[in-house]
Amino acid sequence: MDTFAALADPTRLRIFELIAEGEKTVGEIVGQFSFKPPTISQHLQVLKQARLVRVRAEGQKRIYSMDDTGFKELEMWINQQRVHWNRQLDSLERHLDAKAKSGKK
Repeated sequence: MDTFAALADPTRLRIFELIAEGEKTVGEIVGQFSFKPPTISQHLQVLKQARLVRVRAEGQKRIYSMDDTGFKELEMWINQQRVHWNRQLDSLERHLDAKAKSGKK
């Protein structure tokens, strides 16, 4: 599942935001919602597959933290869009400047 699809769900986005604040156990995450633990586990699995979170075991606990891999993919996409739109806006600016100069003559 792609990063944007994983974050498109409001519950997953909120879970991601909670984990972004700092590592959380499954219990801490479940405590923030009215959903049953299996539902939260499914959302965590989607976030893990999208490489937005990672999990480690500490005894019986499962602790979730941010995974930079998915976040870096988001960052790369945003940077690509920024470059694209900067080019487009620069082209528009040149066009408008040329139009304004030709209109003054």
